[in-house]
Amino acid sequence: MNFKQKILLVEDEEKLARFIELELCHEGYSVTKAFTGRAGYELAASGDFDLILLDIMLPELNGMEVLRRLRRVSSVPVIILTARDEVMDKVAGLDQGAEDYITKPFAIEELLARIRAALRKSPGPESSISDILSSQSVRLDLKRHTATVLETQIELTKREFDLLAYLLKNKNIVVTREMLLENVWEYDFDGGTNAVDVYIRFLRSKIDEVFDIKLIHTVRGVGYVIKDEQL
Repeated sequence: MNFKQKILLVEDEEKLARFIELELCHEGYSVTKAFTGRAGYELAASGDFDLILLDIMLPELNGMEVLRRLRRVSSVPVIILTARDEVMDKVAGLDQGAEDYITKPFAIEELLARIRAALRKSPGPESSISDILSSQSVRLDLKRHTATVLETQIELTKREFDLLAYLLKNKNIVVTREMLLENVWEYDFDGGTNAVDVYIRFLRSKIDEVFDIKLIHTVRGVGYVIKDEQL
């Protein structure tokens, strides 16, 4: 290899994680480990990995939930490591967006072969068109988790990024505050909360005001919309 492909290993069994790490390093990969689901998700969402090995039974956040959240921000290949061999568990993992799964205990040679196969299918470090969301001069890269306006990178918090991504995915569609709370905040709507409005103001202060553009439009009594320039 001319460069080391980077693998994130999310596994709470530290001895097994260390064994896998040593084998992968011996094969020429660069390995980062996480021992909880929450830590694994944070690394996966913000890091630039070529592949993720993800256990299902994890503390803090189980692997299926990590995968579900990750698929909202990244298309990096995921191989599930699981002690469960029930068909429904495997189907659930594949339906959530995993490329493959392997059941514990496994031979390291089989794991290495599955990693090679998943990496061959992967488009590589460059983001695909589906990883890019854009409108006017705003560009969101879901895989690299970066945002640019007029080719200038801007700093967004995780919540701001997720909110902007949801609006861009639904470009030209008016989305209600209830929809935003359910899909970005992931809790039921509380008529007394103004979280959506607050974060819309945050985005406008970083994009609309700084770059003198009109990106996020308010539809009074309904919600918000991002429109294409020509609309």
